[in-house]
Amino acid sequence: MATQTIDHSTLSRLVEAGAICAASVIGQADGWALSVKYGVSERYLAAQRSGKLRLFRKLETVTLYLKNLGISHFDVDASGYDAAINSQHKRPDRAEALKRAHEAADHDVWFRQQVQGALESSEQANAVFVSHDVVMGNLKAKLDALATAVGNGE
Repeated sequence: MATQTIDHSTLSRLVEAGAICAASVIGQADGWALSVKYGVSERYLAAQRSGKLRLFRKLETVTLYLKNLGISHFDVDASGYDAAINSQHKRPDRAEALKRAHEAADHDVWFRQQVQGALESSEQANAVFVSHDVVMGNLKAKLDALATAVGNGE
């Protein structure tokens, strides 16, 4: 496969200028590559961050991408595509990141509820306030008792 690539913004400008002669979606073992021809040049679409060949996991995705650019007619070469390999591709890194994002959002909601509850209870007439020195003294006493218990093997 040719190593010369084109980025999205350049491709978009070429489409706007009407310079694209042909587009081809070419099946790879693990996805679909996009090739465009303009003038006598042929270039493959590059991924934005890495600059490497951009592979689409689904044919529907590359179709939508092309239609959004204004290219509604293109060729498809599925001879190199392997659906078995593509269906096995998972993104556990993304799944874990999404899980952490949801957990963080849930924690944020809980934390805001706790702060709101504390603010509301501090406005009540029977609210009791404990000074920082008293809290730290109580904490030190508890830590000393724990250290003593650990030292005695309890």
